[in-house]
Amino acid sequence: MNVLIVEDDADLRRILVSGLEEEGFDVSAARTGRDAIERARSRPPQLLVIDIGLPDSDGRDVCQALRAEGIRAPVLFLTALGAVVDRLSGFNAGGDDYVTKPFEFAELVARLRALARRSEEPSATEAGDLKLDPMSHGVLAGNERKALTPTEFRLLGALAEHPGEAVRRRRLISAAWPDGAVVHDNTLDVYIARLRRKLKELPTDTTIHTAHRVGYRLE
Repeated sequence: MNVLIVEDDADLRRILVSGLEEEGFDVSAARTGRDAIERARSRPPQLLVIDIGLPDSDGRDVCQALRAEGIRAPVLFLTALGAVVDRLSGFNAGGDDYVTKPFEFAELVARLRALARRSEEPSATEAGDLKLDPMSHGVLAGNERKALTPTEFRLLGALAEHPGEAVRRRRLISAAWPDGAVVHDNTLDVYIARLRRKLKELPTDTTIHTAHRVGYRLE
């Protein structure tokens, strides 16, 4: 997998590049957000590791800029921030997972491999007038399409597998995030709200309904 590391600390960047190359990843690296966007344009990555505290920008803003460029690769944030609100803002910016500094390198590798496996497991799914396109991580209705992040795509796919049925929150979290990820209930709610907004922009009456005290259903 082609991994782009965005980290301004030269020592940590060197360790990550060397270690991930030894683990079999194809690694490139950037020091700033501007450099990361330029590198991603010239060679779209399959995985992204982004430090939130960059010298020229917030890593969450870089993630959003890359999403706007059409880059849908899973994003793993590196952060020294441990508060729930900071983790939520990372997910809200389009991130898929995070590790908090200091971290164990083995954990970072495991999380990257989990993200890679999930991104390589496409399955075409239809629910009513919606069709999920696994090649582009998009959802289609009629002749219109909305791009989804990998986490959004997995969430919608888990709901589309059981149209009209309530899917439990634990099942949705298991489907959308890597094993072992600490995902709070409000993190799931943030992603569901984003999916609802995107579905409203499509020519469809299908939407995500809340199944109180259970989870969500797509119908």
